[in-house]
Amino acid sequence: MNLQDILSGLTSGLKISLNLSVGSIIRVILLILVGVILIRVLTRLVGRMLERSKALASLRVYILSVFRIGLWFLLVLIVAESVGIPTASIIALLSVAGLAVSLALQNTLSNVAGGITLLITKPFQVGDYVEADGVSGTVKAVDLSYTTFTTIDNKEIFIPNSQLSSVKIVNYTASGKRRVDLYFSASYDAPTKTVKDAIREVVDAIPQIIRDPEPVIWLSAYESSSIKYVVRAWTTTEDYWDVYYTLQEGVRESFARHGVEMTYDHLNVHLMKEK
Repeated sequence: MNLQDILSGLTSGLKISLNLSVGSIIRVILLILVGVILIRVLTRLVGRMLERSKALASLRVYILSVFRIGLWFLLVLIVAESVGIPTASIIALLSVAGLAVSLALQNTLSNVAGGITLLITKPFQVGDYVEADGVSGTVKAVDLSYTTFTTIDNKEIFIPNSQLSSVKIVNYTASGKRRVDLYFSASYDAPTKTVKDAIREVVDAIPQIIRDPEPVIWLSAYESSSIKYVVRAWTTTEDYWDVYYTLQEGVRESFARHGVEMTYDHLNVHLMKEK
């Protein structure tokens, strides 16, 4: 049995017996007017309740839309019952139609469900800098179907909410500050204190770096051709990239002033003459 057979069976049993008089017509009109007024009043009350609950705008719109559709559906059933139309068959017919629509819009409904999950759990808000599903950027908008990100190079990326709600999300803005981790390589010939002093000179000159907790500079590892040093300093999320690039440039210049060579992996080849 296919969908067409089901619909035929439902509609064949839908017998409409209308017994309309002037009084019943007036009653139906009054019923519709009262119903429309009640729908407007109830919708406004629910909207005010949602505003007091500080629900996100997208979620408020969705809840109000579903609530309004439900009220209109109830009004149609009441009016149909008052004029002698059997509501049981109408409900069954609409249920089958709803099933067909849900199957056709499966991906869209999945995105809407993901959007509701994001709006309720709130892993991020508009304006947060987030990394998710291989994308890093500032959250521009959170809609029911898609979330919009603006990247550093001003590209807009739209990610389906069904995909976004099932991946790892890193929110760099939630705590208000981020840690800058940078590694620098210096020659084995450069004394450790000289290298650390050169880096410290740059760190102390950057006002955006937070002093509590105190920035740290450590010898990190012994490489094949150099010694690696790490700098860890905290700053606000807004100043992260400014501090990041200022450190990069400043350390290079400071190494040059202090005579510290920034080495890289290299290979020495010695040619032996045959005797």
